[in-house]
Amino acid sequence: MTSRLIALSFDAHQPERLAHFWSGVLSLERADDSYDGVALMSGNDAGYRLGFRPTQAQKVAQNRLHFDLTSSSLEDQQETVARALDLGAQRADVGQGPDASHVVLADPEGNEFCVIEPGNNFLAGCGLIGALACDGSQAVGYFWSEALGWPLVWDQDEETAIQSPNGGTKITWGGPPMMPDPGKDLHFDLAPDGDQQAEVERLLSLGAKRLDSAHGEDGAVLLADPDGNEFRVLTHR
Repeated sequence: MTSRLIALSFDAHQPERLAHFWSGVLSLERADDSYDGVALMSGNDAGYRLGFRPTQAQKVAQNRLHFDLTSSSLEDQQETVARALDLGAQRADVGQGPDASHVVLADPEGNEFCVIEPGNNFLAGCGLIGALACDGSQAVGYFWSEALGWPLVWDQDEETAIQSPNGGTKITWGGPPMMPDPGKDLHFDLAPDGDQQAEVERLLSLGAKRLDSAHGEDGAVLLADPDGNEFRVLTHR
């Protein structure tokens, strides 16, 4: 048994507004049968959606998870940046330096993301959302490879990356040291292929931890991965 990554969900103070921003930046359609909050169809071979779930949590540090958007040319990179700024993004400084060839922005709720320069071979063929870049350990990369059944496509110097067998977005982890908990971030939403409780037990055996608030809305079970990042296991769909 495995779980499907059904959504990458943003903690959002204003879910509709944030969904509108990302829909505009990525040219994505809204999902008609959103299971929780607002969702966009990612249009990505990896098969997930973008979710936007309401929260009162405050962002207190740089996100541990952020998107790396790809570019086909310098003009394409500039157009993506201009489109994001027109929709309400701001430029962000995460220590990239003035000579960086990628552009760092933050969405209207402060979630950082990068617009990568053309010619990045690692992200070639991954689609517009080339990577979900995560701050995390080698162990958590191994955990998510087993949890999702996605093979490792990079494992070197404590950095790991996985990708769906169908292609699409890569999920990467940069190794130590770990950044502090930002308080407000992106999270994985999983849909089990079979019995929810059996899948929860499998994930626990791989190294996940139960959270004190074990159950969320709609019967979802709340867990944390080996690095302490919260994720949800939804009911079987």
